[in-house]
Amino acid sequence: MPITLGIDIGSTSSKCVLLEDGKNIIDKTIYHAGAGTVGAAKAFEEILEKNNLKEDDLDFIMATGYGRTIFKAAHSEVSELSCHAKGVFASFPEVRTIIDIGGQDAKVIRLTDKGIIDSFVMNDKCAAGTGRFLEVMSVILQIELSEMEKHALKAKKPVKISSTCTVFAESEVISQLSKGETTEDIIGGICTSVASKVATLAKRGVIKDKIFMSGGVAQNGGVRDALSKVLDKEILHSDSSQYMGALGAAIVGYERHTKKFREVE
Repeated sequence: MPITLGIDIGSTSSKCVLLEDGKNIIDKTIYHAGAGTVGAAKAFEEILEKNNLKEDDLDFIMATGYGRTIFKAAHSEVSELSCHAKGVFASFPEVRTIIDIGGQDAKVIRLTDKGIIDSFVMNDKCAAGTGRFLEVMSVILQIELSEMEKHALKAKKPVKISSTCTVFAESEVISQLSKGETTEDIIGGICTSVASKVATLAKRGVIKDKIFMSGGVAQNGGVRDALSKVLDKEILHSDSSQYMGALGAAIVGYERHTKKFREVE
């Protein structure tokens, strides 16, 4: 059975998914280092080593994401929009809207009932409403990103972060701290700010149920909860939300490999 690998090289991390026969996930791995670093190579090496494989054992390697053009081991590359659509629809065929919040951008993708991209909107010009915004805020508050969810869900009265620019929002958060606002309420406000900006993006088109959140920020329950409240809709996610791009790339790799194989026959 064909073994394909999808690698999603994002701005803050690289994710790999190893796939058998286009549908069975053998393994997945993540390495927290952005595009232009050794992150992609490390993630790739790790998943091969864990599964006692060599590069030549792979039938197809497909790259996607922010740094997809720099990964020389890939046989080809494909847009992350296509990959998130493929990965999410293969895992959750009932989903019709994907909200993907990554390190440097946010995307809202609408799917047909066949899993084809119907339309999409994207914010890649500003850090507000992205994972980068959360990273900046975690540094100011001296709280690990992984801890932000815990604090956000304890917020009693989230403060309003009105600035649409990350730099000005940074000053606003410092001001809130000086006023004695609790860490929980500030983080609750930060998560609501991210959710509001993404919701504004989503509302440019028609949001269709069901909604699935992919990307690294999907792991933050504070943002998911805030987004659900702002949109007044249930937001689906999974422990594998961050791997959906890599999964989609592995699926596209399988499709390319089998098409090539049929053409040879």
